[in-house]
Amino acid sequence: MAKTFLTYQQQLHILEHDKQLAIPDPDYAKKMLEEISYYSLIGGYKSLFKHNASNKYAHGVTFDELVSFYYFDEELRTLFLKYILHVERHMKSMFSYHFCEKYGEQQSHYLNVNCYNYNKKNQQQVQRLVHSLQNAISLPSQYAYINHSANIHHNVPLWVATNALTFGQISKMYQYATTDLRTKISKNFTNISEKQLHQFVTIIARCRNVCAHGERLFSFRIHETIPDTLLHKKLQIPQKNRSYQYGKQDLFAVVIALRYLISDEDFKAFKSGLTKLINKVLKQCPHLTREQLLKEMGFPENWEKIMRYKK
Repeated sequence: MAKTFLTYQQQLHILEHDKQLAIPDPDYAKKMLEEISYYSLIGGYKSLFKHNASNKYAHGVTFDELVSFYYFDEELRTLFLKYILHVERHMKSMFSYHFCEKYGEQQSHYLNVNCYNYNKKNQQQVQRLVHSLQNAISLPSQYAYINHSANIHHNVPLWVATNALTFGQISKMYQYATTDLRTKISKNFTNISEKQLHQFVTIIARCRNVCAHGERLFSFRIHETIPDTLLHKKLQIPQKNRSYQYGKQDLFAVVIALRYLISDEDFKAFKSGLTKLINKVLKQCPHLTREQLLKEMGFPENWEKIMRYKK
C-alpha cells in the first residue's frame, strides 16, 4: 500500500501513541524531523530499538536515543572515510607509478585494452573500464589540471588522471591489471598477496561509497568476502560451517582490511576513535546493549584486541 503524506505532528503522534516511542520534548523532536526526515531517522534506525513481534518500541525507548544513534552512524561514516581515503591515496599512487614504469606516461597505454588482462573472461569488463577512463579525461573537463594537460601537452599521464578517477575505477584497474603489475603493487603492503589486496580494496571501495553517499554504515554488508587472515584466527572468531561469522562481509571486515592497508600509527588512531564512538553511543542509548550493537556491526566481542596480534 502506498504511503500517505503526514505532517510532522501526525508523524510524532503515530510514533508516540501507535509505536509507543517516548517523546520527552515534542518541539525538539519536530526540529529533528525537519532536519533529518522521518525516513532517514526512523526508517533507518528503528529496528535496533523495537520488538519484532509487536512492531512497537521497547518500553522506555526515547526519540532522543534514535537521534543519538543517527549521529553515531554519521560520525562512524566520517571516521571510516578519513582512513579509507588514506588507502585510496596510496593505491592511486602505487598503481600510477608501477603502471607508468611498465608502459610509459602516454594516456594511450591506460586507454589500451591490451595493457590489461584482456582475456575472453574479462573482455567486456575491460572495455567498460577503458570507456570510463576515456570519459574521465574527456574535454571539456570540470578539472583544470585535466584541461591544462590535454590542451598544453596533448596527453594526460596516469599520475594526473588518477586525481579525477574514483576509487572504484582504480580498484577495477588493479583487478584487471596483469599479474606482474598486481604483484609489484601488493608488495607495497605488509603480508598480503596480490589476490588478497584485490579483495581488501574491493570491500574498502564499497564502504567508501556508503560513507560518501551518507548511507547507513553500522550494519554494512556486501556479497563479496575478504580472505581468511591470521587476525581471524588470533581473535578466535567463531565459525559456522568452517566460515568465520564475523569479519568477512561486514563492517569488521573493513576494519581488518584497514589493519592491513594503513600504517600501525594510523590504525591506532582509527581504533581509538572507533572505541570512543561505540562507548559514547552506548551511554546515550541505555536501551541498546553492547552485545546487540556489536552483533549488528559484525564485530566480535573481543574486537579491541585486534592490535595485539601481528598481521
